[in-house]
Amino acid sequence: MHRKLPRVSSLSLIAIVLIVVLAFYADLQNRKAAEQALRTTVHDQISLIRAKLEGNINANIHLVRGLISTLKTEPEMQQDRFAELASNLFTENSQLRNVAAAPGLVISLMYPIVGNEKAIGLDYRANDIQRAAALKVVEARDAVMAGPIDLVQGGQGLIGRFPVFNQVNGKEEFWGLVSAVIDVESLYRDSGLHDPDLSLDIAMVGKDGTGASGAQFFGPEHVLGSRPVVVDVSLPNGSWRLAAVPKTGWQQGFSELWFQRLLIALAGFFILLPIFIFGRLSEQRKKAMDDLQVREDRLQQVSHRLEMALDASKVGVWELNLETREVHWDSRMLEMYGLRSDAPSPEPRDWLNYVHPDDLDRVKAESEQAVATRGPYRSDFRIVLGNGDVRNIRSKGAFHDDGPGARYIGVNWDLTADMRLQNALKQAKSEMERRNSELEKTKAQIEHMAMHDSLTGLPNRRFLDLELSNSALSRDLDSAVHALLIVDLDRFKQINDTYGHAAGDALLVHVSQILSLLVRPSEFVARIGGDEFVIVCKQDTDSDHLNWLAESIVEQMRQPMIYEGKECRFGVSVGISTAGSSATEISQLLVNADLALYRAKSTGRNRFAFYTPELQAKTLHTRKLADEIMRGIEEGQFVPFYQPQYTADNLAITGVEALARWHHPERGILTPDKFLSVAEEFNVMAAIDRVILRQTLKDMKFWSLQGLDIPHASVNVSAQRLHDSELLESLEGLKIPPGTLSFELVESIFLDDCSDVVVRNIERVKELGIDIEIDDFGTGHTSIISLLKLSPRRLKIDRQLITPMIESQAARNLVKSVVEIGNSLNIEVVAEGVETLRHVRLLQRMDCDILQGFVFGKPMSSQDLVNHLRKPMGLTA
Repeated sequence: MHRKLPRVSSLSLIAIVLIVVLAFYADLQNRKAAEQALRTTVHDQISLIRAKLEGNINANIHLVRGLISTLKTEPEMQQDRFAELASNLFTENSQLRNVAAAPGLVISLMYPIVGNEKAIGLDYRANDIQRAAALKVVEARDAVMAGPIDLVQGGQGLIGRFPVFNQVNGKEEFWGLVSAVIDVESLYRDSGLHDPDLSLDIAMVGKDGTGASGAQFFGPEHVLGSRPVVVDVSLPNGSWRLAAVPKTGWQQGFSELWFQRLLIALAGFFILLPIFIFGRLSEQRKKAMDDLQVREDRLQQVSHRLEMALDASKVGVWELNLETREVHWDSRMLEMYGLRSDAPSPEPRDWLNYVHPDDLDRVKAESEQAVATRGPYRSDFRIVLGNGDVRNIRSKGAFHDDGPGARYIGVNWDLTADMRLQNALKQAKSEMERRNSELEKTKAQIEHMAMHDSLTGLPNRRFLDLELSNSALSRDLDSAVHALLIVDLDRFKQINDTYGHAAGDALLVHVSQILSLLVRPSEFVARIGGDEFVIVCKQDTDSDHLNWLAESIVEQMRQPMIYEGKECRFGVSVGISTAGSSATEISQLLVNADLALYRAKSTGRNRFAFYTPELQAKTLHTRKLADEIMRGIEEGQFVPFYQPQYTADNLAITGVEALARWHHPERGILTPDKFLSVAEEFNVMAAIDRVILRQTLKDMKFWSLQGLDIPHASVNVSAQRLHDSELLESLEGLKIPPGTLSFELVESIFLDDCSDVVVRNIERVKELGIDIEIDDFGTGHTSIISLLKLSPRRLKIDRQLITPMIESQAARNLVKSVVEIGNSLNIEVVAEGVETLRHVRLLQRMDCDILQGFVFGKPMSSQDLVNHLRKPMGLTA
């Protein structure tokens, strides 16, 4: 509904608009003129203050620059001379509070000293607060003003810092800084900012000379937001901004305009008053007419909505006159019963013909009961249409006796679609219940899979952790965990590498079956890692049972597994820990059992061990040593020491053996017996081998530059290094000249049962021109077949065979046999452990090829080897 404006003559409306426009224009011009005059006055006053500020600041700066000029001529000026000159600056017209000089950025000259003693000796470079400001001055090569800042002595000061450069031999050289503190209150007073007759509110911004974008440091805050007059105050390397407004505001002088405004307002009021009254009356009349139209529209809308609702809900309306027995159906009722919308309403008896035979008696009884009692009528029934279709109907009616006779008025709903939906929902519910049942089964399967190993079907690590957690909280002794056994397979990796992962999987299933047969019903077996199993004993278990169980496991696992007709031999190591009474001890069970397992493996495998507190202490020591080894590798603490090798026939240098040494930061030089076993256990021997190899190659280049001819060097290679699939790639990148390097392989590498990776790596190493040597020959189980298979360049006879040669004929015969084997296979023989001249003579007579031992020199550093080889050889018996 839109309201029309009151009808007024166009002339009156134009007059009102013209009066208002002229009044506002006149008032605006008067205000502008008055304000412009006032701003001109304010600008003149603030410009005078700016001139005074700049003059006072520049005067103080000129005084300081005079002192600086003297400093340039007297760079070695002392405090007495400085004080004598500086005192002349403090005149009546000066606002200076103190002056300081800092040769080399350290304050050593000050005036006055009284009150400023703490500043003497201040090093700008070491002071976090003033370092940046001082360096800014040096970088700017000109004076820089900072502040105002609060002074320790009280009040505020403006600090000016001046760089001093001297001419030395025609070049500028930085001497230091001179700083002067200007008393801000004196500066303000002398510049007129505190003049009691000043009619302005003044604010200043630009602290530290940052100009209009800087912080406010003087005057009331409201000035900057009151359209002030602004001027800039120039400073060395910066500026301030002065802003001023009249203390009485910009509205002063406008009071004479209020009378004129009042007259205009009264004239407008008397013109508009009759217009408003006339318009108000017209508006009320129009509102009454609009309200009547609105009610008519709403009635029509309600009728239309009711009709739409009846159509949308498929509700038919019926009426039965009880006195005349006349029936009236609307068009929707007729359509609901399969009749044309313009057909006549049926008689009551005709309506009953549509009712389904199975519902007819009930419907007649319900309708007769309602008519007899004049009560409400309700019935759900089915009807059969002329084409045979069946519909579900709900009928409701109410008795009315007002108006033209007693009658029932009611409605019918077609519930056919609802019934179909209800049936569909029942079917869907049944289907959902079936699927929920399947989901529950699937959930149970998933939970079982999440808690069990897919390969062996045993409980997994998650199941074990849950059992241990429940045991720690349980008070039931029968369900509490009393002992844990960790079973770790030995040689599982070799079986995987040799026979494939399928054989490894078969071995894991085989082991799980054996363990499951050995445990009691109250115990269970879990697989917690690749080749690790755990046995959980829940009943009170004594040490005899645990010993029997561990021995049975070790004994059973000694029996080989037959896989595709091949015997796969393996073993196990077992760690055992027993529980105490506290939850903390329960959670520690796995850790303790793991420590016991470590003990079993370190004592030879295929055995078991119980956890003891002493074992934990020893293990912690071992792991501490392992951490030190890893840190030593990272920090380059592992270095090669070299023992020279000589030809047996003419005692000429023929090579060196590189031996790993650990330059421990606290324990000094350590030999391999102090760290080798731990390094092998924690799989870092390969890393140590790489370090020794790279350094040996560097030292060989160093010896060549020193003019020494050392034909080749041999380095030890661990079993772990030979199993490294990336060994060849790393060697190819080193570009090793063929024949200059040998790899020593100890017999304990199991050359008779080495994996395909080891054999392949050895062959590729030989293809790169790197010789193969068998170290410690005679102490292991290397066979002649292994020698033929590997075709090494050299054999090294272990010192355990060389040392007793002097006293034992059997030892001499054994060594001679080894030499003859080497000669027959065209393999050079190296004797290590040659400690006396008698050893040398015996080995020369046996036609041994190369000699190495203390008689020629102990292992030594690269530089010591250079010094050793430059000395004449002196052999002693």
